[in-house]
Amino acid sequence: MRTEADLARLLRGLRRREARRRAGTELTYREIAAAAGWSHGIVGEYLGGRVLPPTGRFDDLVRMLGASPAEQGALATARDRVEEQRRRPAPPGASGAREQRRAPAPRQLPLDVGWFTGRTAQLAALDALLVPAGDRTAPRFALVTGPPGVGKTALAVHWGHRAAAQFPAGQLYADLCGFAPGPPVDPADVLAAFLRALGEPVAAIGAGLAERSAQFRSRVADRPVLIVLDNAATADQVRPLLPGTRSCAALVTSRDALDGLVAREGARRVRLAPLDRADSVALVRRVAAGRPVPDADALAGRCGGLPLALRIAVECGPGAWEESAGDLFSWSVRRLGPAAARAFGLLGRHPGRSFDAGALAALAGTPAATARAALRELARAHLVEPLDDDWYGMHDLVRAYAASRADAAAAPLARLADHYVRTASAAVRTMYPHDSALPRGPVAPHGPALAGGPALPGGPALASGPACSYGSAAGSGPPPPGPDAALAWLDRERPALVAVATGGLRSVDLSRILWRYLEVGAHYRDALAVHAAAAADGDDPEVLSHLGAAHWWLGRPDEARAWFDRSLAGYRLAGDPRGEARARARLALVHERLGDYPSSAAALRAALALYRALGDRHGEGAQLLNLGIVQRRRGRLARAAAHHRRAAALFEGLGDARLHGYALGNLGAVESLAGRHERAVAHLRRSLEHCLAAGDRGGEGSARCALGAALRRSGRAAQSIPYLRQALYIGRDTAELALEVEARNALGDALHALGRPDAAWRSYAAALALAERVGDRYEQACALHGQSAVAGDPLLRRRAAALFVRLGVPNPARLGRPTGPGSARGAVRG
Repeated sequence: MRTEADLARLLRGLRRREARRRAGTELTYREIAAAAGWSHGIVGEYLGGRVLPPTGRFDDLVRMLGASPAEQGALATARDRVEEQRRRPAPPGASGAREQRRAPAPRQLPLDVGWFTGRTAQLAALDALLVPAGDRTAPRFALVTGPPGVGKTALAVHWGHRAAAQFPAGQLYADLCGFAPGPPVDPADVLAAFLRALGEPVAAIGAGLAERSAQFRSRVADRPVLIVLDNAATADQVRPLLPGTRSCAALVTSRDALDGLVAREGARRVRLAPLDRADSVALVRRVAAGRPVPDADALAGRCGGLPLALRIAVECGPGAWEESAGDLFSWSVRRLGPAAARAFGLLGRHPGRSFDAGALAALAGTPAATARAALRELARAHLVEPLDDDWYGMHDLVRAYAASRADAAAAPLARLADHYVRTASAAVRTMYPHDSALPRGPVAPHGPALAGGPALPGGPALASGPACSYGSAAGSGPPPPGPDAALAWLDRERPALVAVATGGLRSVDLSRILWRYLEVGAHYRDALAVHAAAAADGDDPEVLSHLGAAHWWLGRPDEARAWFDRSLAGYRLAGDPRGEARARARLALVHERLGDYPSSAAALRAALALYRALGDRHGEGAQLLNLGIVQRRRGRLARAAAHHRRAAALFEGLGDARLHGYALGNLGAVESLAGRHERAVAHLRRSLEHCLAAGDRGGEGSARCALGAALRRSGRAAQSIPYLRQALYIGRDTAELALEVEARNALGDALHALGRPDAAWRSYAAALALAERVGDRYEQACALHGQSAVAGDPLLRRRAAALFVRLGVPNPARLGRPTGPGSARGAVRG
């Protein structure tokens, strides 16, 4: 794999293989786009080899196309190699080669609509953005506003394609989901995607919103780029995404007037009203594409000039056009049978972006077969949109109308919450069968890494508590069959599960059931929302412990300690030794993060004794693993290795492949520090395979970071770079600051070893800033040590040495290492 074309051929091959496996036709671009939530145009760019998919999208795409976990890891490495090849400097004398390797100009606009009609005045107003006005300092910024369904997106995309030639440096597009179910898109995530599309290396993208916004403005300064921001919620969501120079133009659409953008940023507002009668009739005839349209004029009048309503009306069939109805949706609903009509109103109350027959059956209190029949009828009437398998979606405009008809009774949502509790419990038990036997004790979310020794992936193995039993009830389908299907169900339903919990329905149950899935999947922000909602319902010590863990993952050790302390007090008051063991082990994590290793070890030994007394072998193995991590940080490698070997034997005996892999990975970290590099790399590769197989994204990031650090330590710095960059991307994407700071320090080591001191310095500086933010003094010392090696600065070297002495850990300089520690700590998720 050397080029985008090579990678695209491989992706197309995966698509053909996936079709053969299910004995069907190849997934179309539209089907892939609908499942992933992308535009089908960009899918074509990816599979045509014209655009290199961003890392996260590439991972999603290969999983969608049926790649196995092992293949996913190899494919991710191949994709990173293509990106590295593209950015490699041209050899001397190779004129033009550098230009050929530059990232292609992004072309992100969705497909232009073939039925676009009218809007002459609005298109002329947007064309004015291309012509220098009297005030040459005024921003080239337009805001398209109007009611739902009036065609704002269609206008923006159509004009963007018309004007594309005026923006040869690229056209960027993002749907900000301002009025979709669930939260609007975070502008920091949009900026990261834009920067990757513009060729910014993943490792160079800033950590926060302000830094990314400044990088973006620098990237597009004096370059003709069009930025289309669709469906904006607020002015504050838009402002960080705006360019700073007139070389670019920005086009925003919103249902809201967004007066602040007009007053402060000088946006030119373009108001979009419903189509007049002539244009409405013309649109009806275009959508009909030659089919006879009885009384198109009357149909246009009934739809109020809304393009979305007109298109749905045309597609309903000729008989429907002869009905006399008020507005399109009430007219369409009247043609439904009783069950489908009732289902339509109930779906307006569903909190997620997609739903299946099981969710509808729960809302309606009917058997799943009845719900499936209702969904098929709604799909025929174009009131819901089939996505794939048994899943459906609903357009925002249709959803708003359905909500206006919905029964306000509490019973449907209560039934839906019960359905989610039962099915989520079954799914989690399927994914993590060892959890259903007995509660677990915590495993440290991040094991210390002495002088660059990675611990292995994962985070606290925190007990889920008694899971709700799966029972039969109206609306409950069977639990997802197999771990892959269970994970797919949880991923798809996650927005609805979070919405139900935060809405005050079964929040404590959902906190207890979902904690491990949310942590292993690195959905830390969702975890914080669910556990905070559950904690508001009372002082359940298990919930308080989960809430502390969410703060822990998000790099807030002080907040985590406060919740862990409350959890410990609750368990002790209740006389619950297993809960007390869990809370003590979690408090040990805070001590470790803040550099108090003796207190961390003491708390882990106390937890270990409690778990042994209870006969809890999983809890025992977790604490042995964490004790080994603390011992490694303190330089006691022989003790650390002994703890990891005992933990590995326990987990292997229990049949827990994932935690067995973690134990082997932590053992690999010790082997690496001891100079047994090949053995270390072998252990770490096995750990990465376990994480990929388990869908453990945070663990995957830690494993990649650990493996990269070990490769660099063995003299293979060039091979380490893709692993470290991928780890950095995962840390950023999941908001796991501890992983991000470790990856930046390890990347600094690798870059320094490759003779790139400036890049190494920047990586260490970013690591230092993050380490100070999360209170991790060991990583601060590592970053200072790395900077001192790059700059040859004795003051920095003394500052780092003083921190290592204060922490009571060996100074990397005493180990004969010329560069910084490259701490690639992993986390052990139990």
